[in-house]
Amino acid sequence: MTTPPPLTDRAALMRNRHRAAAAGPALFLHEDAAAELEERLNEVNRRFTNPALVTNFPGPWREVLPDAKVVADDEVLDLVPGAHDLVVHAMCLHWSNDPVGQLVQCARALRPDGLFLAVMFGGQTLAELRAALAEAEAAVTGGLSPRVLPMGEIRDLGGLLQRAGLALPVADSVLRKVSYADPLRLLADLRAMGEANALTQRPRHFMRRAVLAEALNRYVQAFSDPDGRVRASFDMVWLTGWKPHESQQKPLRPGSAIQRLADALNTCALPQKDTPES
Repeated sequence: MTTPPPLTDRAALMRNRHRAAAAGPALFLHEDAAAELEERLNEVNRRFTNPALVTNFPGPWREVLPDAKVVADDEVLDLVPGAHDLVVHAMCLHWSNDPVGQLVQCARALRPDGLFLAVMFGGQTLAELRAALAEAEAAVTGGLSPRVLPMGEIRDLGGLLQRAGLALPVADSVLRKVSYADPLRLLADLRAMGEANALTQRPRHFMRRAVLAEALNRYVQAFSDPDGRVRASFDMVWLTGWKPHESQQKPLRPGSAIQRLADALNTCALPQKDTPES
């Protein structure tokens, strides 16, 4: 058996990020997510003394966690086992070739009862762009090329927390809608975010002009607002889990209840009907 190539070309991804940083990155989604992170940490109502941040654009996140250790999202994270009471994986997990491995490393870096939080792009991200590009390329060339990163659905992403050994797992999402004067401004913003195409199987040539023109036209026709601007979706998926500790709440064993639900509701429990055999 041959091993399939990794989804992400890490060298291309780093080039995209360095190019964005040099030109002045567009970090408005990072800023929005950092503000959401601050709200979530306030709800936890706990003081974290040794946080770590996994990110390649630390600026917005340092506004929330100024003393955090900043770690790049390399395949092997620069994290010391048991050194942190909070680890935040900020806006880069969707590019990982081994997301479970990333979460396992973060979990190992936590102290017992430490908190893990991640935010990443989910499956509904850039749904409009995906549709316009796919329809245009199919119409012009009769084929399809991998041009937008496939991103996980919230149900699958939530399952990663348990696979990494984290307790009390929660996955939720916030759908952000951003409007642009035209689709070209969206493409420019993606480059400025460091989110341009870095897929291993991406085309190694420029998109044909006819395909681009058709995609822009289809985008405007299908996804314009009444004011003439076009919309783009960014599905911000949040993952939350805790390093296991004996003080944490645990589910009861099946059959261990000491009171019937019917008694608690002051109702009568109906006898179960026999199901006729087929």
